[in-house]
Amino acid sequence: MAARPVSRMLLRVLRSSVRSCSSGAPVMQPCPGESSQSATEELSRRRQFLREHPAPFSAFLTDSFGRQHSYLRISLTEKCNLRCQYCMPEEGVPLTPKADLLTTEEILTLARLFVKEGVDKIRLTGGEPLIRPDVVDIVAQLHQLQGLRTIGVTTNGINLARLLPQLQKAGLGAINISLDTLVPAKFEFIVRRKGFHKVMEGIHKAIDLGYSPVKINCVVMRGLNEDELLDFVALTEGLPLDVRFIEYMPFDGNKWNFKKMVSYKEMLDTLQQQWPELEKLPEEESSTAKTFKIPGFRGHISFITSMSEHFCGTCNRLRITADGNLKVCLFGSSEVSLRDHLRAGASEEELLRIIGAAVGRKKRQHAELFLILQDSPPAIPSISSRDPIHVQGLRHRMCFSNHMPTLWKGCWVSKSPRLAPQQLGSGSLQRHYSSHPDTDTNPECLSPMSQARATHSGPLPTSDRLTHVDTEGRATMVDVGGKPDTERVAVASATVLLGPVAFKLVQENQLKKGDALVVAQLAGIQAAKLTSQLIPLCHHVALSHVQVQLQLDSTRHAVVIQASCRAQGPTGVEMEALTSAAVASLTLYDMCKAVSRDIVLGEIKLISKTGGQRGDFHRT
Repeated sequence: MAARPVSRMLLRVLRSSVRSCSSGAPVMQPCPGESSQSATEELSRRRQFLREHPAPFSAFLTDSFGRQHSYLRISLTEKCNLRCQYCMPEEGVPLTPKADLLTTEEILTLARLFVKEGVDKIRLTGGEPLIRPDVVDIVAQLHQLQGLRTIGVTTNGINLARLLPQLQKAGLGAINISLDTLVPAKFEFIVRRKGFHKVMEGIHKAIDLGYSPVKINCVVMRGLNEDELLDFVALTEGLPLDVRFIEYMPFDGNKWNFKKMVSYKEMLDTLQQQWPELEKLPEEESSTAKTFKIPGFRGHISFITSMSEHFCGTCNRLRITADGNLKVCLFGSSEVSLRDHLRAGASEEELLRIIGAAVGRKKRQHAELFLILQDSPPAIPSISSRDPIHVQGLRHRMCFSNHMPTLWKGCWVSKSPRLAPQQLGSGSLQRHYSSHPDTDTNPECLSPMSQARATHSGPLPTSDRLTHVDTEGRATMVDVGGKPDTERVAVASATVLLGPVAFKLVQENQLKKGDALVVAQLAGIQAAKLTSQLIPLCHHVALSHVQVQLQLDSTRHAVVIQASCRAQGPTGVEMEALTSAAVASLTLYDMCKAVSRDIVLGEIKLISKTGGQRGDFHRT
């Protein structure tokens, strides 16, 4: 019974002026004199017919393992307005001369060719695609391609709020926004640029314009942002977000380190401890993500397991670089220049043969770069980012919008830095950085000019022998298995004498490397978390809190650092506090060494410790 309607449809198609593509799908030309309404109705009937009777997929885009490549990623530019630590070296990368980059017409020519062959999704990437001046026009022209179902963009979000209304009108259908932290100061540290509030505004704009889900790409790096997993997931409770946790991957220039990678299984275990009801959703065909949802939450979360559980077997992606090279694998080194063939006058058939040959050479899995990782290193517990870093100072350019938390419509997000001038005795202004919102700093206790003395309370404070040496004089780790868990708190300090020139640049935040106090503060926090990896015989301590304060002393052109650590356990945290203060001071030296090498690091000392069998210690 179904044969007659199909026959009539075929006759109608055959009576029309027809040109065909290699995938077998007819492409009609309007007949002379045909009304626009009639042509629209005919186009609608044709689309319905093609949905019910799909043509065979292009042989040119099918590799030797039967994978059909229907997803094309096009890089619009090599340039980026950020310098993310996992993506690009601080000094940037050498750029291809403009004449060697694809022109807009060349981009559209290649896009038409791939769409005719069966590509139904195109994602625009970079660099940062939204810094290309004609990005809106490119989206609008791609939107005219028949057969293209989805146009997406992956962006760092800096320009998104400004451009998204135009992009949506042009036909942009999907958005991925890169965001690796919810802490403004840490954002600046990771990307080496400012712009946290702009990214937040872009996400808010996307939600307001009806994009659902808005995908958030978060590259998880041990010791940097793995402590924010729960906070990112919490955002999905009231917002239509798909937070995608991406395993840290190697790229040229990002100094990839195995120890920085947090595996999918480790991240999932962390989330399941908080939300045991977390449920896995069915995986879509050719999806790179393992998707989960917490019942009752509006959004969901995903994991991109590029390193621990690769998805090469279902890969349907091809990539065109900004200079026109076709990459059949992100990790592969093999590239074919479509630009050169296009500019040499290659016909469509010749281009298809070149593309087909490249796709045919695609390997079963990515680039033999790494053995599949079975397990990543053990997790390093770290500080909860629910204690956001607050920055106090006088530089109004640091002040983000006071309304930023409202962008999340009731969902928690780290607050913006507060601005509060503090007066020194001489009437000069002081920059004071604290990693805790309720700091009660007593400058006198940090003054290295005062003569300090130690006081003790409780049982015998010292030992008559070295505890990290055995009876034969060999180094050994103390066994703390039999000790009771108690609350341990330690405070340490350090002083960095900068000299007048470097001090002024730090005070006014004019160093070329960036904000020295923010970077040093973050370095101190990270150092506390990694102490057991730096000091050989230190036990690993699950810290519950770290606080790092940096105070400017204009009388000596110095920065005074105070670090405090807290934990519940069988061993103390004085080494964590001392390591934090020491590394923060070393970081200040590194930030300022281009200005002056006459910088003195000193007075690294324990201020106090409480808890433990040896009693409390206080330096007064």
